[in-house]
Amino acid sequence: MFTGSYAFAHDGCRMRVLAIDTALAVCATAVLDTERTDLRARESVPMIRGHAEALMPLIARVMDAAELEFSELDRIAVTVGPGSFTGLRVGIAAARGIALAADKPSVGLSTLAAYAAPLIATDDSIPVLVVVDARHDQVYLQVFGVGGRTLMTPRIAPIHKAVQLASVRPVRIVGSAADVVAAAWPADVPAPALVETHPAADIDWVARLGAAAVSTALPKPLYLRPPDAQPQDASRLARR
Repeated sequence: MFTGSYAFAHDGCRMRVLAIDTALAVCATAVLDTERTDLRARESVPMIRGHAEALMPLIARVMDAAELEFSELDRIAVTVGPGSFTGLRVGIAAARGIALAADKPSVGLSTLAAYAAPLIATDDSIPVLVVVDARHDQVYLQVFGVGGRTLMTPRIAPIHKAVQLASVRPVRIVGSAADVVAAAWPADVPAPALVETHPAADIDWVARLGAAAVSTALPKPLYLRPPDAQPQDASRLARR
C-alpha cells in the first residue's frame, strides 16, 4: 500500500474533503468530492511567509466556491511536513480547529507522500525520490519503490548523501530541491528518468490522499530536525 498508510482508492462511499497545505512555499486549499471527476474548488497562492494571515480568508473563498458548509464535509486533510515550522503550525492548527468546530475528523498527510503521489499513480514501476529543500545544503527526503512502498523512510541528509543513497537504482526525482539533487548526480551513474521541481505538492493530491487515508489520528507536525531558533541560556535572568 502506498507509504504504508495511504491508498489511491477509497471504499466507494462518497467523501467530501477540505484539503489544506501551508507546509512550503504556497498557501493552498481545495475541496474534493469523490463523486465528481474534478475538484469542487481550489486555490493556491505562492508565498514564503504570511500563511497565518492568508489561510482563513483563502479557506472561506474556496468553501464559498464549492458551495458547501463545513458541516457538509466528511473530513479535513492537512500536510504535516516536513516543511516550514511556522507554516506547518498554521495549517495544522486551522485543520484541527475546523474539525473540532464542525465535529469532523482531521487527517495528517506527509508532504513527501503528496509530492510522490501523482508520479506513483501514473507509473508505480519506477522508484521515486522526493527531496525538499531543508537549507544549509541539506534536503528532506524519502524514497518510494515499486507499488509505492517505502524504500527509505523520511529523513534529513546532506545533498551529497541524498544522491549517494538514491543513485544505486533507476529513479525519478520530484520536489522543491529536485533540480539541485539532479545537478549533483554522479557522471558515471545513469541519469534520473525524470526530474520535476515544484515549490510545493499539488493541492489536488493532498485532497485525494486525504480521501483515501486510513488513519484519522489528530494531525501532528512531522519535524525531521529541531527548529533553527533555540533559547539562549546566557540571555536568561537568574531567579531570585
